[in-house]
Amino acid sequence: GNRRPNKNERGKRLMTKSELVELIASKQTQLSVKDVELAVKTIIEHMSQSLADGQRIEIRGFGSFSLHHRAARTGRNPKTGEAVQLPAKYVPHFKPGKELREQVNDSLKKGL
Repeated sequence: GNRRPNKNERGKRLMTKSELVELIASKQTQLSVKDVELAVKTIIEHMSQSLADGQRIEIRGFGSFSLHHRAARTGRNPKTGEAVQLPAKYVPHFKPGKELREQVNDSLKKGL
């Protein structure tokens, strides 16, 4: 698109889902934007549901998504300093694969 690149709160470049769809559609011209949108949406929904079902997701060369357990703990309300009980929970965790780590490292070394 003709839009300025999105930036996150630290001023770093940020890719949105719609930008990802546009990029894929521009490189895969046999697919319509609607088809790419549906594919991206479906992949994200299935990955989210798999994690919600407690499954681990492995994408060779990219990385793995899993759940990490966080034990119950006492937190603090930042405004009042009051102690607050926080329940145990599971949080999604991403571990990049070797190929992705190397690609990112090589790109950043070149200043891209």
